[in-house]
Amino acid sequence: MSETVVIAMSGGVDSSVAALLLKEQGYKVVGVTLRLYDSCGRPAAKSCCAIEDAADARDVARALGIEHRLVEHQAAFDAEVIQPFVRSYLRGETPNPCIMCNERVKFGTLWEYAMSLGASKLATGHHARMVERGGRYEIHRGADRAKDQSYVLFPLTDEQRRRTLLPVGEWTKEELRAKAREAGLPTYDKAESQDICFVGRRSYTDFLASRGVTSQPGTVRHVDGEVLGRHDGIHHFTVGQRRGLGIPWSEPLYVTALNPSTGDVTVGPRSSLGRPRFRVSPWNWHAPPDERPPEADIQVRYHQVPKPARFREAKEGVVLEWCGDPRVVTPGQAAVAYSGDRVLGGGWIRRETWR
Repeated sequence: MSETVVIAMSGGVDSSVAALLLKEQGYKVVGVTLRLYDSCGRPAAKSCCAIEDAADARDVARALGIEHRLVEHQAAFDAEVIQPFVRSYLRGETPNPCIMCNERVKFGTLWEYAMSLGASKLATGHHARMVERGGRYEIHRGADRAKDQSYVLFPLTDEQRRRTLLPVGEWTKEELRAKAREAGLPTYDKAESQDICFVGRRSYTDFLASRGVTSQPGTVRHVDGEVLGRHDGIHHFTVGQRRGLGIPWSEPLYVTALNPSTGDVTVGPRSSLGRPRFRVSPWNWHAPPDERPPEADIQVRYHQVPKPARFREAKEGVVLEWCGDPRVVTPGQAAVAYSGDRVLGGGWIRRETWR
C-alpha cells in the first residue's frame, strides 16, 4: 500500500505542483484546503483564504485524480493566529502572522488532522528544501532565491521537520508554472497571494479596530527627550516607520521605539535606528549542540540580506550582537540564523534588551 501524504492546498500554483510531484513519486496524496477566515464581504484581495482559492484547489485535485477535503478551521485560526496578532500590536510589536500560521496551524493543527487520515507525512508548497543528513532533517533555502521561504519555517521542531515534505524546493517559479501548464492544471498562470488573508486591503489599524482595539493616546518624543506631539495609539506605528508621522523637522524622522506601558512613541534620525544587540526569545535551534557556531548570518526581515552577528546565550532565548554596524530590528519580527543556505535556528525579536 502506498504511503499517505497530506498536502496543504492553498489553490495556488506552488501547492498544485507539489501535489502533482507527490503523485508522480508514488504517494497516495490527499489534498486538504483549510478554510481559515471568512473572506465574504471584504474588498477583493490577493489572499490565500478566499472561496475562489478553495474552488481552485478542488479543481486541481480533480485534474490530478486525488482526494480533496475542505476543512473548516476558523476557530483554531482565530485562537492561534488572529488573537496573538492583535495582542502583539498592543505590546508595541509588529507581528508576522504568516509565520504564526505555519507554526501553529499548517504544521500544528493540520498535522493532527493528517494523522487522523492515516498520513505519515505532511507536505506544503513552500519554496524551501528539506535536506536529510545523518538522520537529521535540515531546512535549506529554495532553489529560487527570489521566492525563498525558509525564513518562515524556523519554528519547525526536529520532529516536525522529520515528517515534512517540501516538493517544490528544487524548482524555480518559472519551472513550476511550466510544469503546471504541461500537466493542464488550471492554476498554472494564477497570480500570487500578497495580502494577509484576514486583513486584506484594509489598513492594519482598521482591522484592529474591528477587533475591538481602541485608541489610547500618547506622547511622541524625540530620542533626546523633547516632546514633539501626541498620537492616537501605538498600534498605529511600527519601528523603522518613516511615512505618515506628520512631524515637521530639520531631517527625516523614524520611529525608533514603542513603549506600551507609557504610551510613548520615540522618533529620531536614521542614525538612531540601529540596535547593536537585541534579544530573541524563544530561540529554536535546528543545529545540534556540536554544530552551533559562535556567530552566523542573521536575517531579521523576510527577503532581507543576512548580516553576521554573534550569539550569546541568555536566560530566555539568545542575545544577538551585530558584528558590524548596528541594524534596524523590529520587535515582533523573526531573526533567523543561516550557515550558507542552511537554517541553523531562529526566534522572535523582543522589545526588551535594547541597550
